[in-house]
Amino acid sequence: MQRTSLHNTKHLIGSRKQQLIVSFLIPLLLMSSYFIYRKMAPFGPSSLLTVDLGQQYVDLFAYFRHTILHDPTAFFYSFSKAIGGDMTGTWAYYLMSPFNLILLFFPGKSITTGIFIITILKYAFAGLTFAILLQKLYPHTNWLVPGLATAYALMGFSIANQLNLIWLDAPIFLPLIILGIDRIFTDGKIRWFVLWLSLMLIINYYMAYMICIFCILYFIFDSARYYTSFHDILTASKRFVSGALLSGGFASWILMPTFYILTQSKAQYTETSVKLKFDYFPFKMLSKFLPGTFNFQQMPSGLPNIFIGAFCMIGFILYFTSANIKLRERITAAIISLFLFLSLCFQPLNLFWHAMQFPWWYPYRFSFIVCFWMIFLTARYLFSKPTFNPKALLTSAAILVIGLIYLWLNLSTFKNYVDQNQLIIGSLFAALGLLSYILLRQKPALSWLITIIIVLDVFVNACLSLNNISFVSQSEFGNYTTELDKTIGKIQKQDTSFYRIGKTYMRTKDDAMQAAFNGGSHFSSTFETQIPNFMQKIGQPDGDGFVTYSNGTLITDSLLGMKYWSKNIDSNQLGSSATSTANATLPALTFKPDLSSYKLIGQDSLTQTYKNPYALSIGFGASSSVKDFNGSKLDPIQYQSQLYGSLAGQTKSKLFTSQNFNEVIFQNINQTTKLTGSVLKKNNLSKPGVVTFRFTPPTNDAYYLTFGQDLNPDNATFTVDGKPLTQYSPYRNTVVVNFANHSKGKTVTLKIQLKKMNLWLENFTLYRLNQNKFTKLQQNLNESPLKVTSHNSHKIAGKITVTKKNRFLMTTIPYGKGWHAKVDGKSVKVIKVAKTFCGIQLTAGTHHVVLTYWPPYLFIGLIVSVIALIIVMGYFWWIKKNRH
Repeated sequence: MQRTSLHNTKHLIGSRKQQLIVSFLIPLLLMSSYFIYRKMAPFGPSSLLTVDLGQQYVDLFAYFRHTILHDPTAFFYSFSKAIGGDMTGTWAYYLMSPFNLILLFFPGKSITTGIFIITILKYAFAGLTFAILLQKLYPHTNWLVPGLATAYALMGFSIANQLNLIWLDAPIFLPLIILGIDRIFTDGKIRWFVLWLSLMLIINYYMAYMICIFCILYFIFDSARYYTSFHDILTASKRFVSGALLSGGFASWILMPTFYILTQSKAQYTETSVKLKFDYFPFKMLSKFLPGTFNFQQMPSGLPNIFIGAFCMIGFILYFTSANIKLRERITAAIISLFLFLSLCFQPLNLFWHAMQFPWWYPYRFSFIVCFWMIFLTARYLFSKPTFNPKALLTSAAILVIGLIYLWLNLSTFKNYVDQNQLIIGSLFAALGLLSYILLRQKPALSWLITIIIVLDVFVNACLSLNNISFVSQSEFGNYTTELDKTIGKIQKQDTSFYRIGKTYMRTKDDAMQAAFNGGSHFSSTFETQIPNFMQKIGQPDGDGFVTYSNGTLITDSLLGMKYWSKNIDSNQLGSSATSTANATLPALTFKPDLSSYKLIGQDSLTQTYKNPYALSIGFGASSSVKDFNGSKLDPIQYQSQLYGSLAGQTKSKLFTSQNFNEVIFQNINQTTKLTGSVLKKNNLSKPGVVTFRFTPPTNDAYYLTFGQDLNPDNATFTVDGKPLTQYSPYRNTVVVNFANHSKGKTVTLKIQLKKMNLWLENFTLYRLNQNKFTKLQQNLNESPLKVTSHNSHKIAGKITVTKKNRFLMTTIPYGKGWHAKVDGKSVKVIKVAKTFCGIQLTAGTHHVVLTYWPPYLFIGLIVSVIALIIVMGYFWWIKKNRH
C-alpha cells in the first residue's frame, strides 16, 4: 500500500514537472516556428522591428549595451538624449528587464537576433509562470494546465504588444505576484509578494502601476474566497499593506528619481478634466474575441486586445454558474469583472488605469490584466470539481450565439479589422470550445486533447494578427547601422574631445543612442519638456516626447557645438547606381546648403563628413546680460538672433534681415502681393495650382525660409531647383528651412504645388543671415572657451579663462536640478539660462570647473531602499532569535 502511494506521488510530481516544461515549450516553439516562417533574422531577410520596436526601442537597447559594456556613467545621464538629459526615467521604463542582458552578446546589426531571442523567451516565461500559479493553487491539476498557460502566453495583449517588448515582463510577473498575495492568506507570509512586486516595480514602473491596482482587486477577491472572520481579514490586510510598502521601499532607489523626472516630462501631460462618457458602444468589445482582429489601424485608437480563445471565454462564463464555488466568491468576482470591463470602455476608469494620461497610441494597455482574470477564473472553475451542468453549458452556448449574431449583423461596423472568414473561424472554435466541455464531462482523461484545441485557437489568432503587420527588413536596419557606426567611429577616433554631431539623414530620432554619439534629436516617453520647448523656439520640429534637430542654422549649429556634420551623398555627386544605394541605405532628412560654409574633411562611398569652424565649446565665457534673456514672445529667427547677441553682450544685435523674392509666378492660383500670411486658392480645381518663387542671392551669405505648420508635405509639394525640398514632417510650430548658401548671382527657384483647394502661407518669409556680424559675434564668444580636460556622460571638467566682460560661464548643457558645479574646488550655484541651459557666474581670471550630474532624489531613494532592507533583515534576525 505504501509502495503504491509512493509510486502515485512520484508519478504526480513527474507529471507536474512535465506540465511546467510543456507550458514553457509550447509558446516558445510555436512563436519560433512562426517567426522562422516569416523569415525573421537570423533565419531570413526580415526582422521583428516594427513601429516603436524599430523606431525607438532597438536604439535604446543599443544604448543599454554601450552603457553596460563601455560607459556605466550613462546610466545617470546621456548627451545622446537630444542635447542631454537624465536617463533614470528611461531605464526605469525601457531598460530594466533582466532579459535585456541577452543583448550584451549581440553587437551592431546582430542586435535583432537578441531581440528575437528575448521575444520568444518572454512568451515562454509567461506560459511557465501562469502554469506555476495554477499548480501552486491547485494540487490536483491535469494536462489542461499547458493549454491554459499557452492561452495566457499568447493572449491578445501579448500578440498585439509584441512590438512593445518592454511591456511583456508584466504578464510574466503578474502570476507570481498573485501567487504571493495568495500566500498571505494560506501561510501568512509576504516574502514572495514582496520579492515579485519589488522586481516588477524596478523593471517597469508603468506596468507595475497597473498591476498594483489589480493587486488591490485580487486581495478583495481572496478576502471573499478565504473569509473566516473579520480578524483574519484584518491581519491579512496589514500584511498586504506592509508587503506593498516594503516593495515600494526596495524599489525606491529607482522609483524616486524616476518620479521626479516624470514631473519634468510625461506628468506634464496629465489630464486635469475628466469626461463621464463611454469611449465606444461596449458591445463592440465582443469583436475583439474573434481571431486576427489586430492590425496597424488598431494601434493608434483601436479596441482593447482581450482575445483569450473560445474555450477560456466559455470557462469564464461557466465559473459564475458553478455551485461548487461559494456564492460570496462568485459575487465578488462578478463585481471585479464588471469593474474591469467598464474600465475597457468608460473613459474615467480607462484614464485611471493609465495614470490619468491618455496613451499615445496602443490604447487599453492594462488589457493583459483582463485576459489574466478571465483565464484565471476559467482555471478556478476547471480545477474546483466542476459539474459541467448541461443547463450552464446551454446558457454559455446561448450567450456565444447571441454574441456571434450581433457581430454578424454588424460586420460592416468592424470591417477595418474583421471579415467574414474571421467570423467563421471564430464560430468554429466557439463550437469546438463547447464540445470540449462536453468531452471533459464525459472523458476527463482527454484533457490533453482539449489542450491541443486551446493551443490551436490562440495560435491561429497569433498568426492572423501578426500577418497583418509588416516588419523592417534586416538589410534596411543592418546596412544603415553599419554605415552610421563606421562614419561616427571615424569622427570619434580622430577627435576625442566633447562635441555634438549632426546628420542630413536619419533612420530614427534615436540614432545618437544607437551609435553612441552626442546628437540633437530624441524620442521617448520620458523626455523632459524643456528641450522640445527650446527646440521649438529655434525653429526645429518638435512634439510630445520628441525633437528632430533637422533645421539647424549657422547660429544654432555654432551655439550647440555641432562640430561635425555627416551628409548622405546625393545624386549630384554620384552615378545613378551608387545614388540609389546611398538613398536606400541612408534616408534623407534635411536640405542643408549651409554645409558649403563648413570644411569637407572626409568621404566614403555613402557619406561626406564636414567640420564646422564656428562650433563653440560645451561651455564658453559670455556676457552676464544673458541671464536676463527671456525670448518667450519671439519667433524662431528673432530668438536665435537675440539669444546669440545676448551671449556676446549685444542684446539688440540684428543678425537676420527679411528679403523679397525677385519674381513670383502664379499658375492657376489667385495672385497676391503680400505673401506672408496670405491664403493661396486654386482658380480651377481640376488643374494643378503652382506658385514659383525665384530669388538671386546678392551675397554668399546663408538664406533661410520660415514655414508655418500648414506649409507641410500633406498640403503641398516643395521643390528647390527642380529637386524635392527634403524636410522632416510633421511639425506643429514654425520651422526654419535652409534655402541657399554660397549662391551669389545664382538664381534659386522654389516651387510650391498645392495638394488641396487652398494653402495658408503661414509665417512664410525669406531671411538673410549677415555673415560678417555672425562671424564677429562667434569670434567674441570663442575667445574664452571651456577647455575640457576630462568628460564622461555625467561629468565634465575643464579650465576657462574669462575677463570682466565675459565672466559668465554659459554652457549648452540642459539645466536640471541634478547638475552640481564646483569652481576651483568650491561648490557654486548653477543658474538657469534661457529657461534651458546651465550657467555659472565666475570672477575674472583662470578657473578649474567641474560639472557633475546626480539624479535628483537618487540618494534619498537609496536610503529608503537600505532602510527597507534593514527592516527585513532585522525581522528575520528577530524570528531566528525567538526560535532559539
